[in-house]
Amino acid sequence: MQNRIKLHTKIRFKLSGTPERPRLAVYRSLKNVTLQLIDDTKGLTLASATSIKEKGSLTQKAKIVGKQIAEKAKELKIKEAVYDRAGFQYHGVVKIACESAREAGLKI
Repeated sequence: MQNRIKLHTKIRFKLSGTPERPRLAVYRSLKNVTLQLIDDTKGLTLASATSIKEKGSLTQKAKIVGKQIAEKAKELKIKEAVYDRAGFQYHGVVKIACESAREAGLKI
């Protein structure tokens, strides 16, 4: 846990979201996945999607949440995002959520 937080702060020094290209932040717990589009210039969450009400395995939930966040981004006329993996390794559920958003039309 401590290593992930240290890595996350290191990553956040390099990344920031703008209104045109917000930061796509991912959070993965043991049972759920949450994705947020964040504008760091104003400190606002533009859109979010979570898998709390979804059924299935964690990988299936990640696919659903990735598609949901891409659809919300289209509604807000956002085409690109900066991917913030929040210190998690880019494999498994984190990778599936990102690829699902890409397939749904969000450029990362």
